[in-house]
Amino acid sequence: MNRATKSGIAAEAQAKVNAKYSEEQAAECLEWIAIITSADINKSGDADNFYETLKNGQLLCQVINALKPGQIKKIQTSAMAFKCMENINAFVEGAKACGVPTQETFQTVDLWERQNLNSVVICLQSLGRKGSQFDKPSIGPKESEKNVRHFTEEQLRASEGIVNLQYGSNKGATQSGMSFGNTRHM
Repeated sequence: MNRATKSGIAAEAQAKVNAKYSEEQAAECLEWIAIITSADINKSGDADNFYETLKNGQLLCQVINALKPGQIKKIQTSAMAFKCMENINAFVEGAKACGVPTQETFQTVDLWERQNLNSVVICLQSLGRKGSQFDKPSIGPKESEKNVRHFTEEQLRASEGIVNLQYGSNKGATQSGMSFGNTRHM
């Protein structure tokens, strides 16, 4: 990381981003990764451990290949920056292929330069919810399923005769007895 330390508004914004990070959720993600990949890792959710465990992207690539075997063809083992970033990018693309929506993924620099570890946690949680689709353990709340309903033409027409309460009603409403302030003297 060869960035200058942030100051002023940038520092405040970064502090806000860092405040959203939850050690409990990060620990849950690392626990899930350890189960999925059978890796022996430190499951502590503190930001330093979370970052150090995932920064080279190798473990993340193993997660994708555990869910969808062969999804990531080559996991880079070099410690060179661009090789690690390639792994992280491969993970993000693999997560999208597993059904993680784009808005729940993260940019490579969020992890590599430790810009936004919370977005990495969000992505892992989203991927973790998909675990059951691949016959693997999942984390977080169970993902909702489609519940499509089909109505007959007759059922749809039945609602046309009913005046919806959202249209409002003024039955029995008058302004008698209402007084706001003093009366007008002419």
